[in-house]
Amino acid sequence: MALEWRPSADIDTLKARARLFAQVRAFFAERGVLEVDTPVLGQGGSTDVHLASLSTHAQIGAESRTLWLQTSPEFHMKRLLAAGSGPIFQLARSFRDGEVSARHNVEFTMLEWYRLGFTLVDLIEESAALIKALLCAPDLPLERYSYRALFKHHLGLDPFTAPLDELRRLAEKHGAMPAGHLAEEPRDTCLDLLMSVVIEPTLGRGEISAVVDYPASQAALAKRHRDEEGEWVASRFELYIDGMELANGYDELVDAAEQRARFIEDNAERERLGLAPVAIDERLLAALEHGMPEGAGVALGIDRLIQLALGKARLEEVLAFATPRC
Repeated sequence: MALEWRPSADIDTLKARARLFAQVRAFFAERGVLEVDTPVLGQGGSTDVHLASLSTHAQIGAESRTLWLQTSPEFHMKRLLAAGSGPIFQLARSFRDGEVSARHNVEFTMLEWYRLGFTLVDLIEESAALIKALLCAPDLPLERYSYRALFKHHLGLDPFTAPLDELRRLAEKHGAMPAGHLAEEPRDTCLDLLMSVVIEPTLGRGEISAVVDYPASQAALAKRHRDEEGEWVASRFELYIDGMELANGYDELVDAAEQRARFIEDNAERERLGLAPVAIDERLLAALEHGMPEGAGVALGIDRLIQLALGKARLEEVLAFATPRC
């Protein structure tokens, strides 16, 4: 059988993709945001237990080193911010192992940008403006929902106080995992499953849905704050259209000691789950120690947004060569 050599996307789609990329660049040029270009390889990878980083070995002089393909350009971009770059954006090649589906590809393009002095509200508004521009939908409404309110509405429980056994039972009931498979799973895993199976499909129907105030345990590289009920929550948001997550934004953590503690905690959880540890990016921590300006940043799956803009059923239809054909 002859190997399939043709592109995943047709040529007209690739031309449309190029036009949308040009539109992104024009959007940020109008706002004085600098385009940057950072490496796809780094000294550290993502310690996030939900992400699988890829690594390779490189000969650097007389030394052989393990380098990590970046799951997003975040670490390098934050080093630029600490060096005084000002507001920046990037259309960056990113890599996540094992992610191939109608909405995923091992190699993909991440649109990421950082705005100094912006609040999360500011960044949600700017992200929505970009999405509306690329979808040619200027009247698409933007609605905000708290994570707690969504769980109360769709599942009749408070995600911050519901017993873990109840979360496991509901996840099994809604088909997130077969019966008995969640007996040892932690709270966040159960919440993530319920979010993805029950709540996410309802979001972004005729609107851009912004979800805020996630559990503090899901802060990753974001700050934390107390919500109106006094609960510690993550200072982050996610944006959805047509049940698809498009963007993940943070009020960026700038405390080096706190960030190191979170990386160590991640690797301890990886060990508990039987996952290989991931090297901590010491250069990022050094940049935070030097001092990164306060502000907010967001990562947007531009391939997914293009998929929506062009009405394609699968992500591979907007990629020149999806991973199975590379």
